[in-house]
Amino acid sequence: MASQRVLKVFDGIVKHTKKLLDEAQISHDEYHEFVLWLDRLGRKGEIPLFMDVFFETHVLNSIYSGYPGTEPSLLGPYHIENTPMLEEPYVLTQRADEKGDVLYFKGTVRSVDGKPLANTLVDMWQADADGEYSHYADDIPEYNLRGRFYTDENGQFEVKTIVPAPYKIPTDGPTGEFLDYIDHHPYRPAHLHIQFKQEGYENLITQVFFEGDPWIETDVAEGVRSTLITKLEHHEDTNGSYKTASLDFEMRTQNWRAEIKKDLTVANSSK
Repeated sequence: MASQRVLKVFDGIVKHTKKLLDEAQISHDEYHEFVLWLDRLGRKGEIPLFMDVFFETHVLNSIYSGYPGTEPSLLGPYHIENTPMLEEPYVLTQRADEKGDVLYFKGTVRSVDGKPLANTLVDMWQADADGEYSHYADDIPEYNLRGRFYTDENGQFEVKTIVPAPYKIPTDGPTGEFLDYIDHHPYRPAHLHIQFKQEGYENLITQVFFEGDPWIETDVAEGVRSTLITKLEHHEDTNGSYKTASLDFEMRTQNWRAEIKKDLTVANSSK
């Protein structure tokens, strides 16, 4: 039996493709070159990369822009499941001689109406000081700079890690060709990846960025949101130097769309 949802979406794609073909006056030769490029993209295994970098942020904006709650950002291609569960005090799994500035990152997780969300599962991962991710670089331990932990009874958490480095996405394949076509650099600003899970709430996948990063205004993936930017504070004590940063997060209930629709209906009926 045909899926009406698939048919509806496909019809929409065809409709808007026809409009684009007409507006851009795309020739058959250009279309054929595009098909060959798509074939190379698939053979290189870069479809997830390309979609993450050039489309996912627009999907997220379409779904969440203007609504309450922390703005989501890209999951990205470097997430892995079932990373180590950490014990307090929380320290992301790392090498004994891990390069980079020590960072203590903290935050509070609440519902959109301000309720602290205790025992929220926090899944965190990041690049190292060279811009590399464990599990995807051969010379890095499997779970380096990855880990999961829980918020306390007040919805708060603090984790020790290192300040990540900016990095460039792969450019040796069709995605790199596309960047050349649009004359854009391949860099992402330094960021932390965080995913929050809490019963009764929609999973929140987002990123944290830092003021002053040279790529923050021109992120190749357009994943930066002004509400996700925090400041690195420098500190010195008898143990040496370190950085601190913080950001608070708000989670939406699983039925947030229905709740907003209900609120609008009630508001309109009272006019």
